[in-house]
Amino acid sequence: MVFGILKEIKEGEYRVICTPAEVKTIVASGHTVLAQKDCGKAAGFSNEKYIEAGAEIVDTMEEIYARCDMVAKVKEFMAVEYPLICENQIILGCIHPAGHPEEVDAILQSKCIAFTAEDAHRYGSPNCEAAGKQGALFGLESMLSINGGKGKYVGGFAGAPGMNVLILGAGLVGKSALQVLHALGANCTVMDINVGVLRSVMEQYGSKVNTMMCNKETIASVLPQTDMVLNCVKWPKERKDFLIDKEMLKLMEPGSVLVDISNDDPGAIESSHETHHDNPRYVVNGIVHYCVANIPGAVAQSTSIAYASEMLPMIMSILNDGVEKCCIKDGFYRRSLTAYKGLLTHEETSAMQNKPWIRPEDVLGIANEKLDFAPPATVTKSTNFYK
Repeated sequence: MVFGILKEIKEGEYRVICTPAEVKTIVASGHTVLAQKDCGKAAGFSNEKYIEAGAEIVDTMEEIYARCDMVAKVKEFMAVEYPLICENQIILGCIHPAGHPEEVDAILQSKCIAFTAEDAHRYGSPNCEAAGKQGALFGLESMLSINGGKGKYVGGFAGAPGMNVLILGAGLVGKSALQVLHALGANCTVMDINVGVLRSVMEQYGSKVNTMMCNKETIASVLPQTDMVLNCVKWPKERKDFLIDKEMLKLMEPGSVLVDISNDDPGAIESSHETHHDNPRYVVNGIVHYCVANIPGAVAQSTSIAYASEMLPMIMSILNDGVEKCCIKDGFYRRSLTAYKGLLTHEETSAMQNKPWIRPEDVLGIANEKLDFAPPATVTKSTNFYK
């Protein structure tokens, strides 16, 4: 197969889906790799390194789309790319289909085969770890007086207490943020709806970290003493309520900070809207909001190395085995299939956009095979099947 590595074009995005190390593996398996010029430059990987690894450098994304059987990138596909996607072409990226109806329409119209990478991770994405850890650091930066925060130091000084931090959600993002903030001396409270997850936090940190069940009432009870909130909750897109509404922000001291790492639209924070690295902050009811959607892009080299190494097995499975066998062998890859030759195969997107869908195993004709199991990617359900 001919595999193409696209240069990211989203504002503030510097990562790359494959480093030269992954290119070597793909080429060694007999495939051809085309890398768009400077695709890895912002992450510290020169064109020369890709050439040494066996890739051919091409100037434009138009050539990548025109020549490749499969194309891949880190982020979602942008409007300028829609006309370039070819019928039967395999595309892979963080599509976030449920929240991007125009992107989904373009993918369906192209009759390509699309995989959304965020649903493909059996053990969680390195992007989530990066978002949690770097998001915590951006929150501390937002707390600085020079950035509009109230100027409280994370671990405190002699005679001055450290910050009180509330982390909503104890998944990979929340635990990664906790790891950084606890190490720096913050007084941390973690909330989640899963008592088993909270027990695991207590087992790891003991009495040094507070745990509470996550709901609007418990959040409101601690906000007056909280200096910084980090939202790490993957909020069901069909919900119209919020964990923190705008009025609740008034419970916090002016200059406190809210970091929305999850940054869903709609999400758990009423006052949240997406920002970018060049203008990351705004203030609502006295609270400094940091709501950059692609936080991992700020640590592009480390995230690219970690993410590319995790995505390589999926890429190799598609290239070596084909789509059908890939989806038989790994249920997480199967559940990430978003569209297949004009048919929607993503349940959450069907529910959110009122579009009919078909299960991946049915459209691929593999329902009677011995399939690797994977839980649903979300709790959102849809019975709106193609007639």
